[in-house]
Amino acid sequence: MPDNSASIDGVGENARAGSDSHAALDASAATTMSDRWSVRNSVLAVVALACLVGGVVGLAVGALHEAVLFLQALAFGLPDGEKLGQGVPDLLRTLAVPVAGGLLLGILAMLVRRWRPNDIVDAVEANALYGGKMSLIDSLRLTVTTTLSNASGASVGMEAAYTQAGAGLASSLGQRLRLRRADLRTMVGCGAAAAIAAAYHAPLAGAFYAFELVLGGYTLAVLAPVGAAAVLGVAASGLLTGGEVPLALGRPVEIAGWDYAACGVVGFLAGWLSIFAMQAVTVAERGFKRLPVPRWMRPAVGGLMVGGLALAVPAVMGSGPGAVPPELAGGALALALTLVAKILASAVSLGSGFRGGLFSASLFIGGLFGGLLSVATASFLPELGIDGGLLLLVGMGSVAAGVVGAPVTMVLLVLETTQDLWAASGVLIGVVLSTTVVRQAFGYSFATWRFHLRGVPIRGAYDIGWLSELTAFRLMRRDAKTVPATLTVEALRRLYPLGSTKTVFAVDESGRYAGLIDMSQVHDPDQDAKATETPVGALASMADAVLMPGDDARTVLNRFGTAEVEALPVLSSPTDRRIIGYVTESFALRRYSQALERQRGEDLGERRLWGRD
Repeated sequence: MPDNSASIDGVGENARAGSDSHAALDASAATTMSDRWSVRNSVLAVVALACLVGGVVGLAVGALHEAVLFLQALAFGLPDGEKLGQGVPDLLRTLAVPVAGGLLLGILAMLVRRWRPNDIVDAVEANALYGGKMSLIDSLRLTVTTTLSNASGASVGMEAAYTQAGAGLASSLGQRLRLRRADLRTMVGCGAAAAIAAAYHAPLAGAFYAFELVLGGYTLAVLAPVGAAAVLGVAASGLLTGGEVPLALGRPVEIAGWDYAACGVVGFLAGWLSIFAMQAVTVAERGFKRLPVPRWMRPAVGGLMVGGLALAVPAVMGSGPGAVPPELAGGALALALTLVAKILASAVSLGSGFRGGLFSASLFIGGLFGGLLSVATASFLPELGIDGGLLLLVGMGSVAAGVVGAPVTMVLLVLETTQDLWAASGVLIGVVLSTTVVRQAFGYSFATWRFHLRGVPIRGAYDIGWLSELTAFRLMRRDAKTVPATLTVEALRRLYPLGSTKTVFAVDESGRYAGLIDMSQVHDPDQDAKATETPVGALASMADAVLMPGDDARTVLNRFGTAEVEALPVLSSPTDRRIIGYVTESFALRRYSQALERQRGEDLGERRLWGRD
């Protein structure tokens, strides 16, 4: 018989290690309680910390923005005042720089992967699964690689670097101060809000980006810290960037009557375009995996393809909004060509391994789409008199909302960058239809789609990490009553008289679980005639109704609902069926209800002492 004691001892060692770790943390907490008491229990202290985070993140975003512009100008030899994608491309630099950048990125990723092979946890995943805990080193990894990708001309945005750096910095600071789980998640939202607000000089859009994507919802408890961080982020970044608004249209738009219906049509079509853009990235990624080249060379191949596209359509390089404004880029053919090329370039960039996101790219794609529709409307339906600028803004907001999954953020972004309330109302209609199409026909935003492809079981940032922490191992009792399956009914009656226990667990000669025995059946008078001969194994049932140590509370309760018993054994592992404990349904329900109540209290901002943070 194989020796399975190692696995059981491992479980015990993990439990003891966890207890020792908690004891050490408690001792450390006691020694520093006076230093952090105000932060943990004062709303004003949390807001003050959020202001600090917002200011630092704003400066970091401003510095990254200026650094990328400098690197792009240096790498591509851009004249003063010209941004990437605006002028006539230099043949050699347009081809060589993306290839060299991709090659450097691939080698760097290969070397770093040997040191830290784990996936980088972003703000959404951290808040959903890990209570806001992020690695500052991993965040810096993503920031550096995204900066390198953007500086090389890859068709990706810098927003991923901004939000990762901001959220990672805020999370690291919160962990150093040992903030509560809810406050740490709020800090992560503050960092992301400050990053987006600083990037677009739009504090409302930054704040609602945090509410919709990073925190998973809006509550009064997080309004003050997130709002303060967003405002301070804009103020701090303006010191370095001069307060330039990257998406300003420069004029008001006109909207009345049937224009609202036109906005709805644009939003509906934009939803399908959003799905196409997201799927294009997945198709490109699968295509690059099939190439007969090493993984570290894929970004170089992708860079060559992006450079080739940029020779025909220079505007595809970089994040997008720095290129020629869509309504000034030419006629319908030029807009259509740029639209297709931008989608292809973004898909190739991300699919080949360049780091970044689709936030700014989706805005640019949406602007091109809206501009194309405005040209078509003016040519074929001039009698409608629809403002082309309105369709441009609606297309921009609708595609971005479908891809990013933040509809209110996009409406506020348009409102803040244009200062035009009527334009925002038209964008709202388009955004609503776009997100509805994406939700019903596809079911994911770009971020949640990437989580799905990686096998991460989340659809947003709503906190489900507490559920995975409430496992059968933590719920179980270790005094399980086990008896040999060969024991007779009469012997079991003497061992456990009537009323002493409800359930015992039968094990075979190897100590493996053989089934559950209902003691009421054991003491049934119908068993008297053969009590001295019948083995209790004959009365055992539910041999397959078991729990594993890592099963979360929801799995535990579902298992009870299926088995319809009051207690279930916890086995060491699927291959080692030795009993290490048991869980009762009543206790699991009580702990699950307590956890739900605590989570609800944290969402509402109630500062209660729940026994643990």
